Amino acid sequence: MSEQDKTDDKLTEKRIMVMMRQVLSAVARDTVPPPGMKHPLSDDTIQGIRECLALISARERELNVELGEEEERRPRYADEKPTSTVVSLDSLLKK
Repeated sequence: MSEQDKTDDKLTEKRIMVMMRQVLSAVARDTVPPPGMKHPLSDDTIQGIRECLALISARERELNVELGEEEERRPRYADEKPTSTVVSLDSLLKK
């Protein structure tokens, strides 16, 4: 199997993981009962959904590392100060 085929397989798996996460999250949102009502899903099913989402997230992180993609960064406020500074290496070489 060529390197391109492996990359394509990982990208396909990543798309599957994203879709599974989105569908499980939608099921969880769609089945939330009004306040005071009993949840239609059993506690075991809810726990199973949580565990599936955790496994999916872990595999997505692994695939991101294997594909050399940067982990998704958390959103930042526009007025939030950056925690790092970018330094051009070209400026270091010219001196």
